[in-house]
Amino acid sequence: HVQLVESGGGSVQAGGSLRLSCAVSGYDALYLCMGWFRRGPGQEREGVASINDRSTTYADSVKGRFTISLDSAKSTLYLQMNSLKPEDTDMYYCAARPQCLARSLSQGWYDFWGQGTQVTV
Repeated sequence: HVQLVESGGGSVQAGGSLRLSCAVSGYDALYLCMGWFRRGPGQEREGVASINDRSTTYADSVKGRFTISLDSAKSTLYLQMNSLKPEDTDMYYCAARPQCLARSLSQGWYDFWGQGTQVTV
């Protein structure tokens, strides 16, 4: 059973940076597909970034500003957020899918979710 715990959210001025962390337990993070989502305006959470086997995918709205990375030794997923904008304000969640061969920015792809961390710009 995969457990995910996010941290690192907070308040920052526009143009500033934050780094979110997601601690993984219960499974070897190296063999997970993982992603960062935010609540978004609709019914489904909005995919921000995903990673699998060191390959990454980003939503157009964050390309060039956000970077997703995985430190498998620390079992921690990161989201480095630079040049933050007011429209980035949201609750951010990390997500995971075990034994996965492909990345996805779709909420339905993932099986496990963290509790979320708030980012306010």
